[in-house]
Amino acid sequence: MSALIIFGLLMLLMLTGMPISISLGLTVLTFLFTMTEVPITSVALKLFTGIEKFEIMAIPFFILAGNFLMHGGVAKRMIRFATTLVGHWYGGLGLAGVVSCALFAAITGSSVATVVAVGSIILPAMVKQGYPQRFGAGVITTSGALGILFPPSINLVMYSIATAGMDVTGPNGMSVSTASVGQLFMAGVLPGLCLSLLLGLTTWFRAKKFDYPRLPRASWGERWQAFRDSVWGLLLIALVIGGIYSGIFTPTEAAAMAAVYAFVIAVFVYKDMGLKDVPKVLLNAASMSSMLLYIITNAVLFSFLLASEQIPQAMAAWMTSQGLGIVAFLLLTNILLLAAGNFMDPSAIVLIMAPILYPVAVKLGVNPIHFGILIAVNMEVGMCHPPVGLNLYVASGITKMGITELTVAVWPWLLTMLGFLVAVTYVPEISLWLPRALGMVN
Repeated sequence: MSALIIFGLLMLLMLTGMPISISLGLTVLTFLFTMTEVPITSVALKLFTGIEKFEIMAIPFFILAGNFLMHGGVAKRMIRFATTLVGHWYGGLGLAGVVSCALFAAITGSSVATVVAVGSIILPAMVKQGYPQRFGAGVITTSGALGILFPPSINLVMYSIATAGMDVTGPNGMSVSTASVGQLFMAGVLPGLCLSLLLGLTTWFRAKKFDYPRLPRASWGERWQAFRDSVWGLLLIALVIGGIYSGIFTPTEAAAMAAVYAFVIAVFVYKDMGLKDVPKVLLNAASMSSMLLYIITNAVLFSFLLASEQIPQAMAAWMTSQGLGIVAFLLLTNILLLAAGNFMDPSAIVLIMAPILYPVAVKLGVNPIHFGILIAVNMEVGMCHPPVGLNLYVASGITKMGITELTVAVWPWLLTMLGFLVAVTYVPEISLWLPRALGMVN
């Protein structure tokens, strides 16, 4: 009964158009004040202790790094490098867009930043060369979502935060450790590469089918020069991933280093951004960070309410008593997450749904790392379908296309992403192979 009241109130508040973060907070306070005897002081304490986690500091640092890179000319150099590599194939500029999105996502960890930085440069170039605008919009809208999967993914950090400290037992009754940010980052690499390849194949197939333009083959000298121009941005990938795996940095320290490194190359190496532009970048990063931290704070309160009412445990017990196996549970999870993507943004979905579904998944024997990547792929799909697909709105602003027209444009790539979601769901090794190979998972 408590679960029906809590989720009914949350849905009612969201249907009024109220922001999700405020809806979460009001739901918690309303329920606690009227239907429980939980001391309100514990709520205030939870507000502060809930976000008093070292890992949370990675979020504003990665956002700051992404903002420096987005305004610092890194994207255009990566696009040029990618174009010299694959521009001579069918759909060359489209393939360059996929490669550029993968590279830029692996630096910023932000889907929106990737769409803006890459799309604003390559989409006008594709239209100028003779590609249909729908084709370019479909490529960039979906490829931009790779920022959710590739490290340093902010959504994977949020998943780790949302499930941290949860005392959950597996099917054998033994306690199961939650997934760390470092494990999730490594687990996202292979799925990110696989999805990039599949989106590239979809782009190539459609370009060949409709005989879209190809660029002249670049010489090895041109490729080398393009690589030299973009190498400072590419080195950031090695800094983050290499630093975490080698043990030199924690993910949070790697985020701080990334922010400093991005500032240096944007201002002093590439010099596409002056010192006078730094305050604006800092302000934009602070605004985005504060918005996410406010959502996290209210989501922590919501998780506290669910835990105090024993709702996740009750759901786990009910599902296991119904004889629901792993296959059926994962299918149900995908349906729930895709449905939630129709009216919620990825950050809110992760912070609300992960604490509810995670105990059930672990109880059924699903690996916490695999489950985190499954959620991330669902969030990628959610970024690209209406009515709340954020990438659609960003791409709409760049292309001046309507949401309905964009929805039609992304459909071939969206089907590819859905097929990949099925593969990730039922083939855990796609997510777990690399962490196991690196000795991070047993």
